[in-house]
Amino acid sequence: MYTKTLLTLAFTASSLLASNLANDAKNAGLKPIPKSKAELSKLIDNPKNPITNAKVELGKKLYFDPRLSKSGFISCNSCHNLSEGGDDGISAAIGHKWTANPHHLNSPTVFNAVFFSSQFWDGRDPHLEAQAQGPIQAAPEMAATPEHVVATVTSMPEYVAEFEKAYGKDVKITFEKVADTIATFERTLVTPSAYDNFLNGKEKALTNAQKDGLKTFIDKGCVTCHNGIALGGEMNAFNVTGTYKFQDVGDFKGDKNGMVKVPTLRNITQTAPYFHNGQIWDLKEAIVEMGRIQLGTTISDKEAASIEEFLKALEGKKAPITIPQLPASASKTPKPDIK
Repeated sequence: MYTKTLLTLAFTASSLLASNLANDAKNAGLKPIPKSKAELSKLIDNPKNPITNAKVELGKKLYFDPRLSKSGFISCNSCHNLSEGGDDGISAAIGHKWTANPHHLNSPTVFNAVFFSSQFWDGRDPHLEAQAQGPIQAAPEMAATPEHVVATVTSMPEYVAEFEKAYGKDVKITFEKVADTIATFERTLVTPSAYDNFLNGKEKALTNAQKDGLKTFIDKGCVTCHNGIALGGEMNAFNVTGTYKFQDVGDFKGDKNGMVKVPTLRNITQTAPYFHNGQIWDLKEAIVEMGRIQLGTTISDKEAASIEEFLKALEGKKAPITIPQLPASASKTPKPDIK
């Protein structure tokens, strides 16, 4: 009886501590992905272009189709690989004619980008739909023109039929409509994790080490920038208390006010290298560097290891994605141009 009472008290104390930690996290500005599908749908949907299965399936095909690029070789998935972390795993994005990003910018993950309030490293647009237009037209990326994209899509009867199925018989296939459809697919790329289960009330979703890491993450002030559902995705000052040791790699200095988009920490263990120019490959090193330049604090090796353990709990569950079978090119489909 005595042993049973002690076990009950220990379990109660453990539950109370977990509950307090979850409340502390929420009070610090952390928010989980809702466990309710209805609540999640409200967050990810676009009222101006509601998500439907037909749009998502069409958007997925367009996302994987390299023929939208000038070379016929690069797709959205080239830089935002859905079989890994939703990025390309290299320091600077590689595009048309094997061109490295001229500003030496790293490709951010597309997973959970729907939760970002700012797209692009300089935050120049808040919407996924506008973001989808950018890389297609950028000369060092897909290097296509809107006219090329429309000509490519409308040359294939199967694509035309799918647009009509998704938007109605009177749909006008424009470059903007193509980008909007890709963005509709991207809106569904949400990866709920053990961390979300914990904040949603499942006390045993995190290990004790991960709970300790979450507490360290909060206590050290990491939540100052990495908060909300995305644990990032908003604009913030950079080099606040020190200068990033690889600041001179590339010429990117942020927006006109020196603000830089805060990267999401979701799936961070799968999205190395880190920082806007992809110069740090080790996650603990990145944690220590962030403490120095953003918080003005020294994060010890033990604390960095603890925070890293928590970050592992942000590895999300990715929905299975089957590589789509694309329509066959037709006689009027623009030919690849590698010049």
